[in-house]
Amino acid sequence: MSRTGQSVKPLDGVRVLDLSRMVAGGVAGMLLADFGADVVKVEQPGTGDPLRQWTAEGLPLWWKVYARNKRFVTLNLKAEEGRALLLDHLSQFDVLMESFVPGTLERMGLGPDVLLGRHPKLVMLRISGWGQTGPGSARPGFGTLIEAASGFAAMNGEPDGAPIVPSFPLADTSAALFAANAIMFALYHRDVHGAGGQVIDLALFESLFSLLGPLPAEYAALGKVRSRNGSRSKNAGPRGCYRTSDDRWVAVSGSTPKMAERFLRAYELGHLLDDPKFATNEARVINGLELDAAVCAAIGSRTLEENLRIIEYHQLTAGGVYTVADIEEDPHWRARQLTLDIPDDGGTVRMHNVFPRFSETPGEVRWPGGALGQDNEAVYRELGLSCDEQKRLAAAGVI
Repeated sequence: MSRTGQSVKPLDGVRVLDLSRMVAGGVAGMLLADFGADVVKVEQPGTGDPLRQWTAEGLPLWWKVYARNKRFVTLNLKAEEGRALLLDHLSQFDVLMESFVPGTLERMGLGPDVLLGRHPKLVMLRISGWGQTGPGSARPGFGTLIEAASGFAAMNGEPDGAPIVPSFPLADTSAALFAANAIMFALYHRDVHGAGGQVIDLALFESLFSLLGPLPAEYAALGKVRSRNGSRSKNAGPRGCYRTSDDRWVAVSGSTPKMAERFLRAYELGHLLDDPKFATNEARVINGLELDAAVCAAIGSRTLEENLRIIEYHQLTAGGVYTVADIEEDPHWRARQLTLDIPDDGGTVRMHNVFPRFSETPGEVRWPGGALGQDNEAVYRELGLSCDEQKRLAAAGVI
């Protein structure tokens, strides 16, 4: 049984020492902790992870969500005694995660050669903006810069408008998904194949670049560079978001010829299919602006409810554009318990449920992100430090 008395989680027994900061490491650690890993979040005494400062009306909601299910300790890695403490107890962990600027750990005397020399079975995840090697590896690597440099921003926005970067940390969260996968690949290799640990070099840039479709294939084969095209697709049409007569929005995706043709006929635009400009998928893409105008007029002449009735009756691949308020009211997502209210300091904090959903060994949200160093006493006691030793280290600014 697990600590909560529930059935064993998939990652019970896996211990993770998380030295990372901000979103990519935070989300990766959350994914592991959701499924039972003991993720010990290490922060600098007094300051902590800057993600704690992402507040809304004083509430650190990003921290509450992405630091959930973890334990929180402070450790001053700038102090020699702090670094020695990490090395002395490293063998009790399966995974170490870090997101320092490349070369920082090496300058501290905590590079991969030292860490794996001390603990050959360690899986070491290294998150950075641009990768651990190469002439640009030491550049600042915040997600916005990666989203701009990766090609993502250049192909998002209106043709005559500015490139658009997303309003949420897309590069970081994409990297987090790769990070969790990579850690599991490395642990599987270690434990099933009887191998040692290894270093995972995870760049935010490469994580996002790999998700942007066949950009390099298009450039090499056709000499084409993706340009901004609004919400229209380079692959199929119609596609985009269209305003209704009551100032709401409907999203349309004609990603297959069958669904595009069904949509046009449902909106009494079937005659367009007799026009060579719209008769095939490629023709509809080439003439996307003209197709958009027809779809915009058809949707714009109806209210949201009128559009939704057409969509439901004809089973079209279209739907309303939701806000989180709409999502919370949707009976489908209520039935699936998309969100949970987790107890927190006498109140609750709402957050997304554990995902993916496992039939036999589901994950669980046990607690939200906690206070700086709140688990020092328990964790350091487990590692073998007496109360007196902990008091001495705290007084010296080491923990």
